[in-house]
Amino acid sequence: MKKEKFKYNPETLSYEKVEVTWGERIVKLSLIIGPAVLLGFGFQILFSSIFMSPREKNLSREVDFLNARLDEMNSELTLALEVSKDIAKRDNEIYRVVFNAEPFPDEIRQMGTGGSDEYSDFLGFESSQKVIENTKMINQLQRSLYAQSKSFDEVISLAKEKEDMLASIPAIQPVSNEDLTRIASGFGYRIDPIYKTKKMHTGLDFTADTGTPVYATGNGTVVECEVKRWGYGQSVIIDHGFGYQSRYAHLSEFKCKPGDKVIRGQIIGLVGSTGKSTAPHLHYEVVKNGQKIDPIHFFHSDISPEQYERMIEMASNANQSFD
Repeated sequence: MKKEKFKYNPETLSYEKVEVTWGERIVKLSLIIGPAVLLGFGFQILFSSIFMSPREKNLSREVDFLNARLDEMNSELTLALEVSKDIAKRDNEIYRVVFNAEPFPDEIRQMGTGGSDEYSDFLGFESSQKVIENTKMINQLQRSLYAQSKSFDEVISLAKEKEDMLASIPAIQPVSNEDLTRIASGFGYRIDPIYKTKKMHTGLDFTADTGTPVYATGNGTVVECEVKRWGYGQSVIIDHGFGYQSRYAHLSEFKCKPGDKVIRGQIIGLVGSTGKSTAPHLHYEVVKNGQKIDPIHFFHSDISPEQYERMIEMASNANQSFD
């Protein structure tokens, strides 16, 4: 039975029944429940700050695991990048050297990526820096592997062409010279025979009698039979492919014509003294990718090591050239 309340009314000198409104009831209820709720929240906050829930424990363990894995990945990526650099070094210094290929361009190995906004999605988290660092290393490794695959494609192609390349690269003396006494001037700065000044001599001079046969030093195509009253005089230029060309100057006679396919050892002309020349001789040049280089390094197919050393010694003398 609901307990009723009364209060005394002095004006009427009687007791009147107290009516409690819903608003008053709500206020009283709030005064009772409110502190209890606040106290409960307080206990919950205190408890959660000291003790973790099972879900929080799992999440914490997962975060620790992911951080540890990020550190492991960083170490593994560092090792992978070092291996990639070693492969690139071997590629440039061994594999490509074997096939006389230029080093693979660094600008392709170091291809750029996106701007600074590329990693903006990774910001704002506890492990952001680790994730960004690993992502950068992954991108770098991807670029390196892509470039290396392109380089190896080229090396494979060169390997398939090796037989043709070995037959084409200049590899013999252009003039029969078994006793090696006929190198009049080597590659380098020499005294000009006419102007008597020091001048760069871009080939080798082989002294020989007029009419001595001149041989192609490698397979190739005759691209020019040049005729000048000065300079090289009558000269033959052969394109051997693979970036190589050779020139045979001061000839007295041509034994080939432009467009001819020639093979190593084939006679292409005769020694003479045409152009800027002071005596019968052959001026021989080797060009690699547009750069004149010392022909002394291309006589390895028809002489012994002892003869090669003797040739280098004679070619290195700072004597006067014949042209």
